Amino acid sequence: MPLLTFDIEISNIFDLAPGEDLDRYGPFDISVAATHIVGGEERLWLSTSADGTPLNNITREKAHELLHYLDEKQRDGHTLVAWNGLAFDLRWIGHAAGDMATARRVALKLHDPMFQFFKLKGFPVGLGKVGEGMGVQAVKLMAGADAPKQWLAGNHQAVCDYVIGDVRLTADVVAAIDRAKQIAWITQRGTTSRVGLARMRSVEECLGDPMPDQSWMTEPMAESKFTAWMRDAQ
Repeated sequence: MPLLTFDIEISNIFDLAPGEDLDRYGPFDISVAATHIVGGEERLWLSTSADGTPLNNITREKAHELLHYLDEKQRDGHTLVAWNGLAFDLRWIGHAAGDMATARRVALKLHDPMFQFFKLKGFPVGLGKVGEGMGVQAVKLMAGADAPKQWLAGNHQAVCDYVIGDVRLTADVVAAIDRAKQIAWITQRGTTSRVGLARMRSVEECLGDPMPDQSWMTEPMAESKFTAWMRDAQ
């Protein structure tokens, strides 16, 4: 099945302390999004003023158009993939579009490698650390936390280039995982760890798996951090 990766950037500016809960700063506004079909089209999703200047946030109509596009592609047989797309991207696309029910439906069939990893290990891992562990070469054009500041400062092209880079990186990392049948990542100690991954699985499949042992963690993350919004969307 054709692979479609997607990613959003937000326009909200805040300083997130280490270990701080991102959700306390929500709800979030989307500045720009990108979609990438491997071997096919690549699109940017943003809203503009009458003179073509990008707006700070995408409109509800544009967000709905993006959500409809993802829903339609998924129904047509594309495999949708987003790193942390369950907890973040689809949640806030649905919020911006005013259609949480469709976002929930798309999320259940989504392939989110980070959520699948979480159900295996009990903690999340970032795309960059996995890319490095898998040997995928990538040039990060900016830190993710800088994207909202750059967008609001008018550096729209730089942020567009950044989000396009992330959807391409996601596709490359997923391809590497599929070839290796494992996820390798760089740990906080700077070492490389690995966990087997026979195949990518949908969120719906992963939800049926038991949680791994988290008894060794001081502050274990609950599965509800990823899924609570879907219960509210029913």
